[in-house]
Amino acid sequence: MVDVTRTFISLDSPTASRNGAGFHPCQGIYVHPTGTMPKVALIATHYNVDFSEHYLGEFMAERGYGFLGWNTRFRGLEQYFLLEHALIDIGVGVRWLRETAGVETVVLLGNSGGGSLMGAYQSQSTGVTMTVTPGMRLPDALHEIGSGDLYISLCAHGGRPEVLTDWFDPSIVDEGDPTSIDPDLNMYDEANGPPYSHDFINQYRAAQKARNDKITDWCFEELDRLKAHGMADRAFNLYRTWADLRLMDPTIDPSKRKPRWCYAGDPKAANFSPRGIGLTNTLRTWLSMWSLRESFCRGAPHLGRITAPALVVQADADTGVFPTDAQFIHDSLASSDKTLHMIEGDHYLETPARARSDVADLIADWLAAKA
Repeated sequence: MVDVTRTFISLDSPTASRNGAGFHPCQGIYVHPTGTMPKVALIATHYNVDFSEHYLGEFMAERGYGFLGWNTRFRGLEQYFLLEHALIDIGVGVRWLRETAGVETVVLLGNSGGGSLMGAYQSQSTGVTMTVTPGMRLPDALHEIGSGDLYISLCAHGGRPEVLTDWFDPSIVDEGDPTSIDPDLNMYDEANGPPYSHDFINQYRAAQKARNDKITDWCFEELDRLKAHGMADRAFNLYRTWADLRLMDPTIDPSKRKPRWCYAGDPKAANFSPRGIGLTNTLRTWLSMWSLRESFCRGAPHLGRITAPALVVQADADTGVFPTDAQFIHDSLASSDKTLHMIEGDHYLETPARARSDVADLIADWLAAKA
């Protein structure tokens, strides 16, 4: 067993300083083999989830690599997320790896929801193409973030607006009333399935997109209305986001996943509970993160600008990321050197017992050939 060292890193960002309570906007834990300064290190970040103690850290350190589990200022604060500032905060971690930790090859690890975030980072590090969140200013520091050398997608969603829309319940009639239901679009009504008919699937998917676009329209209208009252933004709740047809119908996008199950357990119970992605937003956060029409957290525009060697890994029993998601990411990457691997395991690789060790071996072998 290799001894590993864990070091807490806490830094300012070019667009955010230390909080009055004492904490810095950028925080993480760097894990590496004790007594060594690895020349190759991974960095993993998420939109909202605390990745400082990411489960792969020790596994990669035991294989000779550095691993920085990194958090932006938006850890636990999804409702205030703004992409441009998150990318700048990630750049702080990348710079620390190169300038302080002595890393020569930086590997961007896009895991789960963080897949599209790290994809957006790599994309914008090669030249800023995103536009500013409405009512904001694009920070100059965004033009100074440094690129990664390699890109890994691990059990990652195609993009933040895409996954929310795929999980949307389009049967909600009133966004302010989580009990309101259009029976013709209710996936949990046995009269509609599963299995779901081809016509129902097409109608359902179109209604999911329409719900996303309707919220976007409302956000712009509300920003205009608030401006007349001297207000800049407001918060709102978003209900019923555990309603991907694939959760109930295993014949859609087949895999080894457990049917009638999601990350929060029973999908129907989760769908009608106050738990789910995007539960609370500001108007600008919706436009920055979740809007299909406006958000630069969509996967394809960024993946199509990534030319670094890339590895896409997907677990075959994942209940929220599916084989077509992994294929989409692989096919969208502009890299000429890219590989797709399906592996045994669930989303967090908690099962089977060797899943995390096996994926660490897979990544280590790939890195040994590329770095």
